[in-house]
Amino acid sequence: MKEAYFAGGCFWCVTPIYKMYGVDRVICGYAGGDEENPTYEQVKHQETGHRETIKLVYDPRKVPYDKLLDIYFANVDPFDAEGQYIDKGFSYTLAIFYMDDEEKALVTEKIKSIEQQSERKVQVAVLPYKNFYEAEEYHQDYYLKNPEAFEKELIESGRKKSQPIGD
Repeated sequence: MKEAYFAGGCFWCVTPIYKMYGVDRVICGYAGGDEENPTYEQVKHQETGHRETIKLVYDPRKVPYDKLLDIYFANVDPFDAEGQYIDKGFSYTLAIFYMDDEEKALVTEKIKSIEQQSERKVQVAVLPYKNFYEAEEYHQDYYLKNPEAFEKELIESGRKKSQPIGD
């Protein structure tokens, strides 16, 4: 099993996508900042330097890292430097935290390809993995615990129009 760390804006919104594609575990948390054991309120109010991040635990034979990147870029707005959809501020900005040079090269190549195809600058920070702090329990699998509130969040955020996630 391997781990990958992606900041894709609101962590509630991106959690179920990866489970649909065979990732074993998706854990909501905070990554990249200096504050140890930050709280949701601290991160949300831009007090820690962390981004809302998901930790993916996956079998690379079932879901290769390159596929995780494809899923990531299909479910974020890679050109928004201010955050994602209605969620604005540093803690909602995009980042991929790589674990080794191979992952860094794959991310860099994917970004280069997107920029060439779109003729736009991708606003995704590519950073070495520094830390990850698991978010409070109520954030984990939020879409299962609060399906109606989750659906409302997807629609109000602008992430979902009338099609299910992944379509």
